[in-house]
Amino acid sequence: MAHIDTNTRRAIRLPELSGLVRRISLGLCAAHQRRRLADLDDAMLRDIGLTREQARAEARRPVWDVPKSWLR
Repeated sequence: MAHIDTNTRRAIRLPELSGLVRRISLGLCAAHQRRRLADLDDAMLRDIGLTREQARAEARRPVWDVPKSWLR
């Protein structure tokens, strides 16, 4: 039977954890906005200067791909 030494486990520091939680939150927010963008009709997309293909491309981006300005 193997012995697990509790001293070898690395604890996650609070700032690292809060940064991770923030990054997950930003990703979920971006995913929600992208789903909403994909649901816009062609007239609404024209109003904001996007084509249907541009909206689809944005909606396909992964959740971790958020604008750099959000990470400040």
